Amino acid sequence: MVLLISFADFKKVELKVAKILEVEDIPGKDKLYKIKIDLGNEQRQIVAGIKPFYTKDELTGKNVIVVANLEPAVIAGVKSEAMLLAAKDNKGGYALVTIADNVAPGTVVE
Repeated sequence: MVLLISFADFKKVELKVAKILEVEDIPGKDKLYKIKIDLGNEQRQIVAGIKPFYTKDELTGKNVIVVANLEPAVIAGVKSEAMLLAAKDNKGGYALVTIADNVAPGTVVE
C-alpha cells in the first residue's frame, strides 16, 4: 500500500536547484562524501552516500535538486544541511536528479 500525503504536506517540502561546488572524502567512510553546495543566496554542506557511484570530478559543477528545508542531521560526525535527490538505477546504483545548467542555484522546483 502506498502512503499518501496531502497536497498541503507536499507543499511543505522545499525542493531547490543547487550547484555542487566541492566534494571531499570523509576519513574512514568508503560510501560517504561531504559535498559543498551553492543554493544561490547561501552555501551549505551535505553528507551523501553516493561515493560508490560517482567520482568527485563527476559531481563537481553539477546542478542537482535538493530538499532544502530538511532538518539538519549529523552523519559520520559531519553536519548535513540538505538532501540530494536520486533514483535507484537498474544496476543497483543511484542516479542523481539533475537539471540544466541554465537554471540558477536557489531556484525553487515547482
